[in-house]
Amino acid sequence: MAEAVLNDFADGPTESTHVFKDGERLGMTFARRVFRIAGIYGLLALVPIYLLEGRIGRDTPPPITHPEFFYGFLGVAVAWQVAFLIIARDPVRFRPLMIAAVLEKATFAGAVTALMVVRGMGGPVLVGGLIDLVLGVLFVLAYLWTAPYRGEAIGVE
Repeated sequence: MAEAVLNDFADGPTESTHVFKDGERLGMTFARRVFRIAGIYGLLALVPIYLLEGRIGRDTPPPITHPEFFYGFLGVAVAWQVAFLIIARDPVRFRPLMIAAVLEKATFAGAVTALMVVRGMGGPVLVGGLIDLVLGVLFVLAYLWTAPYRGEAIGVE
């Protein structure tokens, strides 16, 4: 089964059974690029953090006391970056997953915003939250711009 999944992924985007009308290819290209950039950026930003547990505790005390939460968060975040890369392969097919991707970005951006207001948090975490906010907005645009053409279904030309 794993081999079939890898082969399907290696074959490139299928664009499902979607019939493209007018400017829809532009929306597909936009969605592919946004999700690909987000996935690559996320992997580059998150994977090195696996090696920084001790340093994070020294640079921003207190030390991490529950590494299972630290590594659990990282694992889920890295898995989402892979999901973004999968969405980038066929945005129409995986369009429903874009809603969860927006939620993934909104929860971190919202948490960072709340912490900034309540505790005055700044620095690299604030930058990460702002990047997630921008990516979340781009994900919403990708979702909207990959909507199926409905004109023929309702008799509109």
